[in-house]
Amino acid sequence: MSSETIPATTRALVVEQSPEERSPAYHDAKIVERPIPKLKDSEVLVKMGALAFNHRDHWIRKNQYPGVAFGAVFGADGAGTIIASGQQNDPLLHRRVFLTPSRGWKENPVAPEQKFAVIGGVKWPAIGTFADYVVVERDEVIETPPHLDDEHAAAWPLAGVTAWRALTQKGQVHRGDNILITGIGGGVAIIALQLAIAMGANVYVTSGSQEKLDKAISIGAKAGFNYKSDTWSRELGSLLKEQNIALDVVIDSAGGDILSQTSRLMKSGGRLVVYGMTIAPKISYTMREVLANIELKGTSMGSRRELVEATEFISTHKIVPVVSEILNGLESVEEGFELMKKGSQFGKIVVKLYRDPKGRL
Repeated sequence: MSSETIPATTRALVVEQSPEERSPAYHDAKIVERPIPKLKDSEVLVKMGALAFNHRDHWIRKNQYPGVAFGAVFGADGAGTIIASGQQNDPLLHRRVFLTPSRGWKENPVAPEQKFAVIGGVKWPAIGTFADYVVVERDEVIETPPHLDDEHAAAWPLAGVTAWRALTQKGQVHRGDNILITGIGGGVAIIALQLAIAMGANVYVTSGSQEKLDKAISIGAKAGFNYKSDTWSRELGSLLKEQNIALDVVIDSAGGDILSQTSRLMKSGGRLVVYGMTIAPKISYTMREVLANIELKGTSMGSRRELVEATEFISTHKIVPVVSEILNGLESVEEGFELMKKGSQFGKIVVKLYRDPKGRL
């Protein structure tokens, strides 16, 4: 155990059922005080320095996410410092870490080995990051890269592993590849852009906001196209033709008509990697794509091993996840949910808790 005094309780943000008269349902997010349980040998206590929102947090409140549990603590992303352990003289004590955002997927490159779920707001796993202190399995934390503070480390795990798997395991992106990332502005898309640039790829992006396109170009995208324009794919096609190149990979989160918009811009054997379908819950795959040997690949998050590999990559390349807003304290989370509703952010929305200038607690 740590010599630091261990608190008896922690504040936590939990899911509270929407009143029956509220239509449509929108569950409340309530701060409660809870006891901190005695640590098992396999557990550590993390004093959280920062938390980060994901779209799933908003979907949980809208009752549009599977397995929502009332009383469960919100949050899949968070970073802080280990202040206590169930093991004597644990080498993890006082290390800065972030939490693994899921359970059930250790290392299989194909799919989870067992029941898989993302932490936060659900019945299982019974853990969430939106708290001052979190008890967590000691093998479900990963050391924070030295170049990241807690706020930027909190912005990394869920989006980071999703983007990494989409690019590497599914997209097989290599130096010199030409790739399109749709919906730039969201956490996964921006991190995918940062990772792909560091891999040496040429990246093109789409967004419904010129401001987001300009920001993406400022961090390395070759060009951006507004998907609200009926001619965006033709504009991209013209640019690619001028450069005598074709797309190797498309990383998409929208679904719908993405293949009809892009398959003619892809080289034979190109890959469409889909990690979400926010526009339409299906994609049309025609004989044209069959004859062009275009692969359609679905992907969702990734394994713990992939997250470790991705973290080593951003540590080597000193990649800093883009943060749109930093809010202060658990009391500010409602503001974070309102920002999520608006969808105007470029990067992650983060809540800062405790951190001194050296990043130690």
